[in-house]
Amino acid sequence: MNDWQKKSPLDWEKYLNKMVKVAAVEKLEYEGWVVTVDPVTASIILATFLEDDKVSISVVLGHAVQEVEILKEGDDEMRQQLSSLFTPEESKAYSPEELEKRKSSLKTWLETNHIPVTEQSESGGRLCVAGVLTIDPPYGPEECSSSNEIILSRVQGLIQGYLQKQQ
Repeated sequence: MNDWQKKSPLDWEKYLNKMVKVAAVEKLEYEGWVVTVDPVTASIILATFLEDDKVSISVVLGHAVQEVEILKEGDDEMRQQLSSLFTPEESKAYSPEELEKRKSSLKTWLETNHIPVTEQSESGGRLCVAGVLTIDPPYGPEECSSSNEIILSRVQGLIQGYLQKQQ
């Protein structure tokens, strides 16, 4: 296990939304904006913006990472651009105000039902339920993710019921 793999998710979080140079095994180097780091494999997902509004996504496997050097800090515009890379098309149909309203409404409802929820402001408005499940915009059951399938299924069912009552 290399030094990169020994880091914690809190250590990796310092690299999010930053331009980095990754030195990998066999003298390979990769440059790009850090979109995320996989907490299980320590793999780094890099985005490089090309001409014609195209984006190249690279994955540097965690076991191959030897060194990561920060080249440039990302501004708010870059943060927004990176967070929207994998945003589902249907969530782009909502205005920022509508997404904020949906988020606060769902968060309030979850808290009212004694479900621990926090907001991860650095990750584009993601909600975190009990530290084991995340809900991304536009805050529907499809945007839930968790490695615990039982919790995932139950929270998705709760959100589905909540949204049906809203209509």
